[in-house]
Amino acid sequence: MITNVLGTPLRACCMDPPTGFFRDGFCRTGRGDVGIHTVCAKMTQEFLEFSMLRGNDLSTPRPEYGFKGLQDGDMWCLSVERWVEAFDAGIAPSIELEACHLSVLEYVDLEVLNAYGI
Repeated sequence: MITNVLGTPLRACCMDPPTGFFRDGFCRTGRGDVGIHTVCAKMTQEFLEFSMLRGNDLSTPRPEYGFKGLQDGDMWCLSVERWVEAFDAGIAPSIELEACHLSVLEYVDLEVLNAYGI
């Protein structure tokens, strides 16, 4: 069983568009996932702009990858390090705790995560 930050079974984050390192809707990690895409976050325009300025454009459609681009309100599996970077900048998006992989707790305290929970 894959576990979330609350110690219960990991729930899917988003299937449309399919998110996660494995594009199966789940924020889980594995071999080759350098970014550790384990945080299920609700996108905001402010965060999308922040991410673009950091070199990861999540807004622009990439049809060659079947990616329609994210908009304000979409759910997406983020790199835990990018979420922490946004947190430090004061613009971290809210998160779905039941869809955040247990390994996020290696980077962020549960108390902080709870404050951003949807």
